[in-house]
Amino acid sequence: MLPETNRRLLAQLTRLQELGLTTDDSTLFYVDDGSKDNTWGLIESLAAADSRVHGLKLSRNRGHQWALMAGLLAVEGDALVSIDADLQDDVSVIEAMVREHLAGAEVVYGVRDSRQTDGAFKRGSALLYYRVMKMMGVELVYNHADFRLLGRRVVEALRQYGEVNLFLRGIVPLIGYRAATVKYDRAARFAGVSKYPLRKMLNFAIEGITSFSVVPLRLITLLGFLVSCFSFVMILYIVYGTLVLQAVVPGWASSVVPIYFLGGIQLLSIGILGEYVAKIYLEAKQRPRYFVEKVI
Repeated sequence: MLPETNRRLLAQLTRLQELGLTTDDSTLFYVDDGSKDNTWGLIESLAAADSRVHGLKLSRNRGHQWALMAGLLAVEGDALVSIDADLQDDVSVIEAMVREHLAGAEVVYGVRDSRQTDGAFKRGSALLYYRVMKMMGVELVYNHADFRLLGRRVVEALRQYGEVNLFLRGIVPLIGYRAATVKYDRAARFAGVSKYPLRKMLNFAIEGITSFSVVPLRLITLLGFLVSCFSFVMILYIVYGTLVLQAVVPGWASSVVPIYFLGGIQLLSIGILGEYVAKIYLEAKQRPRYFVEKVI
């Protein structure tokens, strides 16, 4: 789909230049996240055909967020618009984004007004995702992914975030500055299939929660308090059943129920704690976040 994506984006860039909304040296920049097919060769051919097209190739796959971050930190310009290459985001609203920026907005979010092209499961899971993130205290823009315009001040502020566990949808709202939104209808994929199956979506959701919220840790404390209360009630029940009703099989309630219940709670709590410890481990190593192999 890259040739069609390139055609539409260049047409939009040409229109912006004709309207005087962008300068003649404005460019289109593709980030190749360590692909193993002929994507980079295609980017090179597109760049050879039009001087406004450029590319950046990472040495290996680092994931969507770091590929996006690499592009934002490498490209020059007064304002940068990031967009996925699958053509589900409406490229025509880039004009509205630029106009909002020229009116003073340093951040312009592309917000999906309609998700009718997504299946029922995708729409339902997305709605649940935003609700859970809000409950966890994570500040997100509803129905916004990574289609946005960032002014140079915001990009330079973004450069100061050195964390390994990157979640741009949560970081950008934290920066502040004047923000605006433009709405659009999400389209179906022009070609190909999504590289974000359910497993990756769940991992992305967990990344967002554990990178920006300590609510899960506080829930463990609350859960421990509730379990303690429940255990106290169980003790009263066992004593009452044994001494008054005499209807409890000796040793059953006092051993089986607490083992299963507390065992499950402990495993769940250890898993949540482990997720945060893993984050600390990754941050403490301070390894390079990515390497750029080629730039054209």
